[in-house]
Amino acid sequence: MSLSIGIVGLPNVGKSTLFNALTRKSVPAENYPFCTIDPSVGIVAVPDERVQKLTDFSKSAKSIPAVIEFVDIAGLVQGAASGEGLGNKFLQHIREVDAIAEVVRVFEDSSITHVHGTPKPTHDVEVINLELILADLELVTKRLNHASRSARSGDKEALIEEGLLQKIRPTLEAGKLASSTAVEEKEQKVYRDLHLLSAKPILYVLNSKAGAAKVDPSTLINLVKATGASYVEVDAGIEAELSAFEGAEKEAFRHELLATPTYPHTEGSPLYVDKSDGVNELIKQSYELLGLHTYFTTGPDETRAWTIKKGWTAPEAGAAIHNDFKEKFIRAEVVYCDDLLSAGSYVKAREQGLVRTEGKEYIVKDGDVIEFKI
Repeated sequence: MSLSIGIVGLPNVGKSTLFNALTRKSVPAENYPFCTIDPSVGIVAVPDERVQKLTDFSKSAKSIPAVIEFVDIAGLVQGAASGEGLGNKFLQHIREVDAIAEVVRVFEDSSITHVHGTPKPTHDVEVINLELILADLELVTKRLNHASRSARSGDKEALIEEGLLQKIRPTLEAGKLASSTAVEEKEQKVYRDLHLLSAKPILYVLNSKAGAAKVDPSTLINLVKATGASYVEVDAGIEAELSAFEGAEKEAFRHELLATPTYPHTEGSPLYVDKSDGVNELIKQSYELLGLHTYFTTGPDETRAWTIKKGWTAPEAGAAIHNDFKEKFIRAEVVYCDDLLSAGSYVKAREQGLVRTEGKEYIVKDGDVIEFKI
């Protein structure tokens, strides 16, 4: 499954620095045939300690994590929807990704030029989002004219599209993201097929800098909450420096560089993300943003994490491995990862009744270890 996150933001907010930190966690592309070879695309492993635990459990010769793609998109400038800067090319790159990581600079540094003079996080977000909204408004207006003509003939699909577009247009005209529009079940397919920029899920990435003056992010965080989105705080510069290290050595350098949380978040808040490892948290949050789950296959040859959409049935999940696992599906033997590891072996897991036989209707859960029978 190929799903991608576009790294978006104004010029000089730390997008490329962040992308460089992410790509230090890249994995060999040959294990992921769906991935393209492109210098602006990073195939990044999803941090998941369960992969290594299952690898050790099965004494696997090979270990393959789940991945997502991050796409480094050129900096946006005000007026992009009207062709300023890279204009349409920039917007098309966003249209091709599944979700957006919107990087916002929240520190002051006179040595790093800001396109609007000084960093104003809320204003910067509003500039970016407005460009997405304006591009969508142009598309929706064109589609509405066409759908209205087709709807006059009684075309049922055109009537659904017309109704949906008539709801979306005033939302966009009010300067709101298309994602804030209530979409009915019958409209979902049309909504997805529109590929609206402002309908894509957004994760806000607050880029801070150790030792630099902070820009008060409270207004920005309130804006994020109002849209129902989440955020993660990173120090892209430090993360780029730390990306060459792992384990205890990395944590020692992190402590030395004072890469600690800088904002007064509230523990337990759904928006709270601890900055113990900014890049890893960004990857995990991005995976969650895409609505993804991970299940595992494990054995002496290989332990592998497979990426699926939440809500997929066992046959649908099997198709991630091969279409035969969906088309010829008979049953699946399932055990939860933690249960298998606690049992110590498959034999003991079976004896304890932890291994279940599931049929075609079973909804695969995150952390399932599955053996498909065809």
